[in-house]
Amino acid sequence: MFNQNTIFFILLVFIPISIAAHYLEWGEVVVFLTAGMAIVPLAAFMGVATEEIAVVVGPNLGGLLNATFGNATELIIAFVALKAGLIEVVKATITGSIISNLLLVMGFAMFLGGLRFKEQDFQPTAARMNASLMNLAVIAILLPTAVEYTSSGVGESTLQQLSVAVAIILILVYVLSLIFSMKTHSYLYDVGLAEQDEEVAEEIEEKGEESEHKPNFWLWVGVLLVVTLGVAVESELLVDSLEEATSSLGLTALFTGVILLPIIGNAAEHATAVTVAIKNKMDLSVSVAVGSSMQIALFVAPVLVIAGWAIGQPMDLNFNPFELVAVAVAVLIANSISSDGNSNWLEGSLLLATYAVLGLAFYFHPVVTGLG
Repeated sequence: MFNQNTIFFILLVFIPISIAAHYLEWGEVVVFLTAGMAIVPLAAFMGVATEEIAVVVGPNLGGLLNATFGNATELIIAFVALKAGLIEVVKATITGSIISNLLLVMGFAMFLGGLRFKEQDFQPTAARMNASLMNLAVIAILLPTAVEYTSSGVGESTLQQLSVAVAIILILVYVLSLIFSMKTHSYLYDVGLAEQDEEVAEEIEEKGEESEHKPNFWLWVGVLLVVTLGVAVESELLVDSLEEATSSLGLTALFTGVILLPIIGNAAEHATAVTVAIKNKMDLSVSVAVGSSMQIALFVAPVLVIAGWAIGQPMDLNFNPFELVAVAVAVLIANSISSDGNSNWLEGSLLLATYAVLGLAFYFHPVVTGLG
């Protein structure tokens, strides 16, 4: 019987295939597809390594580590694209990751969990707090675009300065949210943490290991470094082949960034959220989906803006207006459905249907900028 880890181990075969495809010149489409498949298991093992290290270093530092490395794969892919000057792809990846987590991941979790259990409950107070943070993120990424469209003569440098200032505020809010969830109001999030601890305990029991056993810290640090390097290498291959491959496949920069790249980067988190939802642990499932979106909006996006400013790439928060509409729609319906702390299969279907409609809209959207 195939389990999740077995599938990830099998997918590792795409690492040598993608490298061979690059050096033997099998075509940019083959490189793009195989590099994308190779990133999926690497992202999964990065998450496992981070969790194992978190067990050793303790709950506070471990929580910070998980919060920082939670979206490391998306950050690496986006930074490589940023360095290559694919600004529109980077922006599309940011909005796409938010949309994907709120609609696709949470939608599948609620739908599949709801098929097995009539109704599933999760912490409504934490859900409402997360909803408020996502509303702030939408406002923050909306304003630079609003300044651009409501003013004349606003230069690129002015927009970048505004975006850097907003990015600093968002990172500060992210730090405050970590203090809130890990220190001052950690009891609101205890249910999800208890479920996560229960998962670990079950795994230990299945393996017949002693509960006192702690992971080998340096082994997992080594694994984390190796898989991070692997993600960086595969991201280079992915980005280098992106322009020609997507052109050959008839895809736009917008669709590639919003739909394809987030699915590649978030595949491991998708699997985790759905798996725990099927086990009726919706607190953990919702925290994975919504928490990932929050990290993208409040940490990854601001870091990329500051990184773009530092390396001389004009990365700002002036997004395509249609992307902003899509993010606002995703946040609105996700907040509406999750605010009561209860879910069922129909609500999951609504999230998936919204994602499908947005996906079709992005596919047919006639945007030609970004990839040339």
